[in-house]
Amino acid sequence: MAHLLHLDSSIAGDNSVSRAVAREYVAAWQENNPAGAVTYRDLAAAPPAHLDWTIVSAGMTPEDQRTPEQTEALKARQGYIGEVTAADEVVITAPMYNWSLPTTLKAWIDQLIIPGVTVADADNPGLFHGRKVTVVTTQGGSYSPGAPKEGWDHVSPYLEHILEALGADNVEFVNVEMTLSVVNPALAQFKDVFYASRAAATESIKTRVLV
Repeated sequence: MAHLLHLDSSIAGDNSVSRAVAREYVAAWQENNPAGAVTYRDLAAAPPAHLDWTIVSAGMTPEDQRTPEQTEALKARQGYIGEVTAADEVVITAPMYNWSLPTTLKAWIDQLIIPGVTVADADNPGLFHGRKVTVVTTQGGSYSPGAPKEGWDHVSPYLEHILEALGADNVEFVNVEMTLSVVNPALAQFKDVFYASRAAATESIKTRVLV
């Protein structure tokens, strides 16, 4: 049975563009996989713990020597990894906040990264190997070639490298830019850019689901 893992990280709730695009993906996926299962995790509503020494040391401590705190920390970490392992496909929302990704998404990624276990190497294909990964990114402004802040996008390049390190071999980014143009009067002149970008995202989603 096909299995999709859907992760949201936007703090904007019903006003979130990234969440809306991801919902379109899930709806199209369910139409294409009527018997499939969807696991949903809202990282904004239930943030993963940021790495601390308890989490890191738990994996390096023999099971019979772990403290209760280490045992709990490792159980949560294994839960996040297990959700990825159980999925054939993953859709992740990654809105840009202050030119970077949400801290909750970074915390989730940190929970996944365990050298020798989830990181790809000569003996291990990596956690995301063989899984289709679609990342929905959104930007309040524009960071396209020629834009004043070209090169300030620290979301897509970071995620591309991290997913590659974790073995991903089928990744596509779907981006919507100038989302602030419809809420900030100072950026209203760029609404057409937003609407065109948003429409293109919908078309990309339709195609991506079928690939």
